[in-house]
Amino acid sequence: MSTFLLLLGAGLARGAVFALFALALVLIWRATRIANFAQGAMSVSAAYVAYLVLMGTGSFPLAILTVLLAGAAIGFAMERALMRHVPSRSPLNSIIVAIGVVMVLTGVLGILFGADYKPVAVPFSRQPLEIGDVAIVSPYTLFVFVVVAVVVAGIALLFTKTSLGLAMRASAFDDEVARLNGVRVARMRTLGWVLSASVGGLAVLLAVPTELGLSPHSGDLLFVNAFTVAIIGGLDSPVGAVISGLFVGLLLTFVTTAWGATIGPIAVLVLLVVVLLVRPQGVFSLRKARLA
Repeated sequence: MSTFLLLLGAGLARGAVFALFALALVLIWRATRIANFAQGAMSVSAAYVAYLVLMGTGSFPLAILTVLLAGAAIGFAMERALMRHVPSRSPLNSIIVAIGVVMVLTGVLGILFGADYKPVAVPFSRQPLEIGDVAIVSPYTLFVFVVVAVVVAGIALLFTKTSLGLAMRASAFDDEVARLNGVRVARMRTLGWVLSASVGGLAVLLAVPTELGLSPHSGDLLFVNAFTVAIIGGLDSPVGAVISGLFVGLLLTFVTTAWGATIGPIAVLVLLVVVLLVRPQGVFSLRKARLA
């Protein structure tokens, strides 16, 4: 029973980070209809800025604030300096530019910080709490849950309860109609990049204390898993990103524990193939939205 609860907590914590990073991809897609393949490198860059602040101050809350601001700055620069000027005739154009950004950022980070993993201390203990003789989740896992819940709730309120969120959705679905209704489409797209880069940076910062540490490639595997989560849930569905992220986290944790680390990714890949065959637009996506 105790082992099951520990695996359940670990799986949900891993899935929460997947969901947060997938949410960053969904934000970009909803705002610009671009699949941002540079999300991992951008997020790791923001995490490195937060790492410097963490090493200098020892304050994890200050590091969280820093990664949000650094991510926002990187997203702003990415959209204004590059993506705004990429021809939109073919989606391949933005993908090629994003891959180029990945190569540049990874190379610069390697030059500045080296390729070795830099350990990041957790702000709370990773030792599981116990109720009676049964061990459950750790304080750090609870901390991750709270942070992810706050971010998800904030984004949900933004898109469903505010005129700003409505303007972002309108500019993504039909920019010409949005312009005719007074929406500043370019500004909404910039805001989408800012939000996405901030959320992605936060996901990497929460993930690295439980991994080997921070390196220029820390976001690679996280990006692959989160992109899979976003596809399964539906690229335009924040709810789908959250639910599928938690499910994939649980699946990966339980399968890896039962049959080894090499089988876990295969199980996720099988799930992805099944979803693409049965419901290619994503489990929680609306077909009309994907075609818009």
